[in-house]
This record gives sequence, C-alpha cells and structure tokens, in this order.
Amino acid sequence: MLFAVSMTFIDQTIVSIAAPDIVDELGLSSSGMQWVVNAYLLSLAAFFALGGRLADILGPRRTAVAGTLLFVLSSVLCGCVPSGSFAQPWLVLFRVTQGVGAALMFPAALAVVVAVFPVERRGRALALFFGLSGALTAIGPLLGGWLTDWTWRAVFWVNVPVAVAALVLTAMARIRDVHRPERLDVVGAGLVVTGMGLSVLGLQQASAWGWASPLTWLCIAGGLAVLVLFCRYELAVADPLIRLGVFRDRAFRADSLVLFFAMPAFVPVFFFASVYAQVSLSASPHQAALFLLYFFAGFGIASQWGGRIVDRSGARPALKLGCALGAAGFALWAGKLTDLSTHDQWPYAAMAGAGIGFVLSPASTDAVNRAIGASYGEVTGITQTIRNFAAAVGMAVFGTVLNHVMTERVVASLESRGLSAGASRSVAQDVAEAVSGHPDGHVPAGDGPVATAMRDAMDAIRLDFAEANQWVFYGMAIALGIGYLWALTHPGGRAAAPAEDERRTADAVPSAATEPPAGAGR
Repeated sequence: MLFAVSMTFIDQTIVSIAAPDIVDELGLSSSGMQWVVNAYLLSLAAFFALGGRLADILGPRRTAVAGTLLFVLSSVLCGCVPSGSFAQPWLVLFRVTQGVGAALMFPAALAVVVAVFPVERRGRALALFFGLSGALTAIGPLLGGWLTDWTWRAVFWVNVPVAVAALVLTAMARIRDVHRPERLDVVGAGLVVTGMGLSVLGLQQASAWGWASPLTWLCIAGGLAVLVLFCRYELAVADPLIRLGVFRDRAFRADSLVLFFAMPAFVPVFFFASVYAQVSLSASPHQAALFLLYFFAGFGIASQWGGRIVDRSGARPALKLGCALGAAGFALWAGKLTDLSTHDQWPYAAMAGAGIGFVLSPASTDAVNRAIGASYGEVTGITQTIRNFAAAVGMAVFGTVLNHVMTERVVASLESRGLSAGASRSVAQDVAEAVSGHPDGHVPAGDGPVATAMRDAMDAIRLDFAEANQWVFYGMAIALGIGYLWALTHPGGRAAAPAEDERRTADAVPSAATEPPAGAGR
C-alpha cells in the first residue's frame, strides 16, 4: 500500500520542480501552469469521498488496483502531451484523471493499513506510513530535478516502474476484499464534484477575471451553494456518500478543521517555494529540489514524534504544538525570502516542515479513531477530501495573491525606470503570467524603451517576486494560526477502541500467519 500511495505523494512535488521547463516548452501561462498543478489536487478532493465508498462496496484491494492502473495510464499520457494550442487542455485533462486514480487508490490503501492495527498502535503505524510517504515525497523534488535535466516528460513516466512494483506487492500481500452490500450514492458524488469544482474555479480564475467580475463570484457562490445542497441531500439519503453524523463528534470536528487550515500551507508550499528558488534565487531545478529538502527534514522527524504523542497522550498536544510551530516557521521564513539566500532560510523552512509533520498524521489518525461506527474507507475518504479540497483552495487563493502582488511590484519597478504607467502595466501583466520561468529567459531584445527598462529591472523583478511570495508565506502562517485556534477546541484524550475494532481487524485483512492454506475453505 505504501508503494501504491507513494506515487500520489511524489506527484504533488515532482511536477512543481519541472514547472518552468513545462512552461517554456509548451508556452503555458503562469495561471495555466497553476491549473496543471491544481487540476490534480481538485480532482483528488472531489473524488476522494467516492473512492472511500467504492473501497467499502467493491473491496479495498480491487479499488486500489483499479486506482493504480488509472493513475499510471494517466501519467504516461501526461508525458506524451503534444506541443501547440492543445497542450494545456490535454495536460489538465489527464492530470484530472490522475487525480481520480489517486482518489480511488489512497482511501483503499489507507483503509487496509488502518484495519490491520489496533487502535492503541494506530498512531505509530500511521506515523510510519505518512512519514515514509513524506520521505518519498522528498524524493520527488530530487528526482524531478535530475529527470528534468533529461526531459520534463520523465517526471510523469517515472510512475510506471513504481506502479509495477505496487501491483506486484499487492498481489504478494494476499489482501482479502471485504464487501459491504450498499448502494453507491451517484447523485451525492455528482454534487460534491460540481460544488468543489465551481468554487475552486472561481478562486483560481479571480486573478484573470478580476475580483469585481460577476463570473468570479458566480462560480464561488454557486459552488458553495451546491455544497450546501450536497449536505442537505446526504442527510436525507439512506446510503450517503458521506455520513455527516461523524461531525457531531467534537474531536473529529476539531481534527477536520485543523487539517483544513493546515493543508493550504502543505501542498502549495512545494509549488511556490520551488518556483521562488528558480526565479528569485536563479537556482536550477536540481538546486530548487535541495532547497525543499530542509522542509522535508523537519516534516519527517516531526511526523514520527507526533505519532508517538498520539499513542501516549492523544492528538491535542501534537495539534497545538504543530500549528504553533508551523505558524512561527512560515512567518519567519517569509521574513527571510527577500534576503535571496538559502543560508538564511533553511532553519525556518525546517521549522515550518516540523509544524506540518506534527499536525497531519496525528489529526488523520485521531479522526479515524474517533469515527466509531463508520467504515475505515469512508472515514479516510472524508478526511482526505477535506485535506485535498483545502490544498486546492490554498493553491487557488495564494496563486491569485501572488499574481496580483507581483504585477503591482513590477509596475512600480518599471515606472521608477522611466516607463509610462500604461506600458508598465502591460509589461507587468506579461511578466506575472510568465513568472513560472526564469526572468532571464524573458528579457526582450532591442534598444526600445520597454526592452531597455526590462533589462535594467531584472534584479528588481527577482526581488519583486520574492516580496510577492512573502504575502503567500505569511498567508500560510495565518492559516496555521487559525488551525491552532481550532486545536484548542479539541477535547483531548485518546479515543477508546470500539468493541468491534479487533473483530474488524481480523476480518478485514488477515495476516500471513492466519491465512488459510491454498484451497482451504474460508
């Protein structure tokens, strides 16, 4: 299961490293490249609940295998994207199907892992699961930097050998599928996909359409209205996609809200930090990957420590510590971005990573332990839906903020060099759209006033981009600060093991020691 989900973690980071090369070769805009990243996250969020229910109805092994096959096929097609005007829709489409594959695979895999460990050992087990997954996520930037030197298309093709290993290991594990004879809530799935898609579309396109545009608010308000309709429908249907009754539990509600405010500071940081390193620090993709390792070092250590805290004292101490440490880390990191030196930033990057590490695994583990009466596939589907929807919202909001602040900063830099206000605004918008590439690659030739001003302003534009990223990183710190306030509402203590927990552990996935010999009756 770890091999299966490693592809989903690696994919969250490896594509960000290749972003400048993808933009340069395919001619994508900055907002277009953000959609390549965000389409995957949004698809994950929209289909996770469906994946959790399918794992319950069809069985976790079958669902995990189907998700793995869909994911790797989509990865191959992403790497085969043609050049030209069709490049962006092609890439976004198959990033969406990648997300669907991951949404089928992840809840099924996590349900298997949860089922084989009793509640008193689950925190440590899931800390190991998420910690090793995080370590594999850290490989993503390194691998992405190395593969991008050959061709950026290889960042998608690398999933093929990983998927083969996952499928072989899944067959060797002899996982028994446990089915639940329930109806699939197709209407609920359609409503949640529509609601999430519309709301994130409005947030993502606000930089292009403008916050005053009726279309922006129509999408945001329409998406939220559909999500409200989804909640009302789920409360009335016999076999809902999501059993909203689990949110009556105070601890589960606190865990979910902490996850919602932590995720905008987790997945988006891969994209913004890697592009910052390549634009403002003039780093290569490989150097940008090393820059992110500081974050992962803190994350990996803290995730293991957080799992032990959950098993010993419950989730509340880990959530409070993680949100406070992460908020401080991102705020201090933001203050150092304009120094344009990794030497001054690595301690705060590691602190920010440690804060996230203390939050993610403990909150997810405690949420599963608290949701007594619901299936593991369903509950992991709920928590992962929250995580990925929050990450998609974070990408959309912070991308809009970055584009707006970058445009205003570049306008000021160009006007200070004698360019007219109208010409400065036009050039600044072009620079902000192309900001995912190296500024040096977009220096205009010629002796005209625009070209001359642009060449003179290159160092200032690098600083402008760093200042725009400060707003993003301070936003991440604020999100974690809000998460800390929700962590305070957690009742504390460890979740009691339900009476049927041991029975479900034995029935769901038998160990090799209890597996009957081939040909024996079940």
